Amino acid sequence: MTQSRTELMVGRLRSFQAGTPDVEASAIVSVDGLIMASSLPAGVEEDRVSAMSAAMLSLGERIAQELGRGGLELVYIRGDEGYVILMSVAEEAVLTVLARRGAKLGLTLLDMKRTARDLAQLV
Repeated sequence: MTQSRTELMVGRLRSFQAGTPDVEASAIVSVDGLIMASSLPAGVEEDRVSAMSAAMLSLGERIAQELGRGGLELVYIRGDEGYVILMSVAEEAVLTVLARRGAKLGLTLLDMKRTARDLAQLV
């Protein structure tokens, strides 16, 4: 039995989280703000995450373009309790990651790039 595209994306997100201990949750969201696949903890609303991710990606792209910074690579938000990192996946989606406070960001970003590359094949 073959897996659906969504099941493959969820599997990749779970693998990413299992291999990156500082990551608490992840999702792949369309640029339209719809959840494509997620591995979010209970109590986190997928619709809210997807809408905010799409809005932040859109705003980040506009800022980068308007200020002559080239194509958007990632949006990074640091709060008291950790990080929200958004990374483009092809041109159709964004990888949204929630990371713990004190996360090793270099390693997290490297793993995100690998995951985004894999997910781009599935989007």
